Amino acid sequence: MSKRILALAAFAGLIAGPAFAAEAGKATFVDASGKEVGTAVLTQTPHGVLLDIDVKGLPTGQHGFHIHDTGKCEAEGGFKSAGGHYAADKEHGYMVEGGPHPGDMPNQFVQDDGVFRAHVFNDMVSLAKDGDNSLLDDDGSAIIIHSGADDYLSQPSGDAGDRIACAVIEGG
Repeated sequence: MSKRILALAAFAGLIAGPAFAAEAGKATFVDASGKEVGTAVLTQTPHGVLLDIDVKGLPTGQHGFHIHDTGKCEAEGGFKSAGGHYAADKEHGYMVEGGPHPGDMPNQFVQDDGVFRAHVFNDMVSLAKDGDNSLLDDDGSAIIIHSGADDYLSQPSGDAGDRIACAVIEGG
């Protein structure tokens, strides 16, 4: 499915003409033990970034997931190396005046098979190195999956629980 999405995004880039060149990114998720557990493919569109995520071995239930400030995923220390949410001077949460952060994304549900699959669009970030809210800035960015659901209200991070998987976003 990821190849199809990339092909469509590339085709969209051709249609849009020279004003838009599709940029891509990728990320590999690791769990708290440092084991690789999944991937993300990111595709720049004219209006934001599509994230196609597939991660295995997660607990059943709702999980918050966010883009975090720093492109580091050190399992030792609970992925605190990824910093806070990618905030860009916004408040956290969909339900908060002054929010959401560019790094906020909707909760996703993991079924009994332990697989987290998401296809999410984020119109507040970019893969363009010189773009507004670029995920590929000097210190990079990471995608974090949390142990619980984001409540979309609590500051600064939605009370989503521990960080259970992390992926550094890289240019494609």
